[in-house]
Amino acid sequence: MKKGDIILILLILLVAGSAFGIYRAFTGSGGGEAVVYVDGEEEGRYSLNEDQTIEINGGTNTLVIENGSASMEKADCPDQVCVRHSAISRNGESIICLPHEVVVSIEDGESSGADAVVQ
Repeated sequence: MKKGDIILILLILLVAGSAFGIYRAFTGSGGGEAVVYVDGEEEGRYSLNEDQTIEINGGTNTLVIENGSASMEKADCPDQVCVRHSAISRNGESIICLPHEVVVSIEDGESSGADAVVQ
């Protein structure tokens, strides 16, 4: 590689890193709510701005809200798919525990943009 190629690659990396940093600086957690549904019925709404631990469905699932995101910390189902799911914080994201019919969905939060519908 020539000296000019290295400079070009470094310049591209610098611009990409700067753009990513600016994007992350201006996008927050969204300040939405984690809405918990059990068996299709709304169980509760919890602010993502307040760190808390919520026992769901008589303790079968444990939802943890911290640092503006929600994650399923514990579930007594055999597959543990909901526990392995990444934390959610953007509008429309959800964690689903099929064995216990628990759905945790983010509402009124920041739009993710990736799954938006253009009208």
